[in-house]
Amino acid sequence: MGMQGALQILYPPQCISCSAPVQSDFGLCADCWRETPFISGLTCDRCGVPLPGSDSGERALCDDCMTIARPWERGRAALMYRDNGRRLVLALKHGDRMDLARPASAWMLKAAAPILQPEMLAVPVPLHWMRLFRRRFNQAALLSRAIAKAAGLDHCPDALIRKRPTGSQEGKTRDARFANLVDAFAVPGSRQKRVEGRDILLIDDVMTSGATFAAATEALLAAGAGSVSVLCLARVAKDG
Repeated sequence: MGMQGALQILYPPQCISCSAPVQSDFGLCADCWRETPFISGLTCDRCGVPLPGSDSGERALCDDCMTIARPWERGRAALMYRDNGRRLVLALKHGDRMDLARPASAWMLKAAAPILQPEMLAVPVPLHWMRLFRRRFNQAALLSRAIAKAAGLDHCPDALIRKRPTGSQEGKTRDARFANLVDAFAVPGSRQKRVEGRDILLIDDVMTSGATFAAATEALLAAGAGSVSVLCLARVAKDG
């Protein structure tokens, strides 16, 4: 018996959500898999929200993306932000479950397949330094690093800075979310050359209104990025 087999006997694989026994590391048990709302089928090409109808391969847009200006070109999400999808995001974000970045990044990479380009630069949405100091890690940077490594993309974790603390967006209206993030991001001078002319894959954990992605995208485009596409772990969508 090899070392790996011995370790699996001593520490058998557990579900990343509920700790029930599973067949392989970093997996979900059958019950948690059913409770995890993975996005599949026809989706909005700008924000990744699922749409009614079958996927014919043509690009489709949701109502919001047809009415709200989106400065980025394309977007995808791996999960809906509800049920076990929400629990997993909160565990990664606030529960110090940094181990979840590994399976989450794999789900995101699968969702991103239609929008990936070979020479993309992976960039995470940054935290303000004060929040980073309190939390000790940026979950978006953990995800972007794993995605870049798996996809063979260049990674620049400090391509963007958050110039001021913007506080929580929770409870704000859509207009208030966008207003709160006006001019909140910038590309530092030391990273300008890495961004100029590049197609950017901008990565975050959750997308709600799109205000954070929009503000970050505008900063990247102002710094000379060729294009920006966005990718998130979970997408919040309106009921109904």
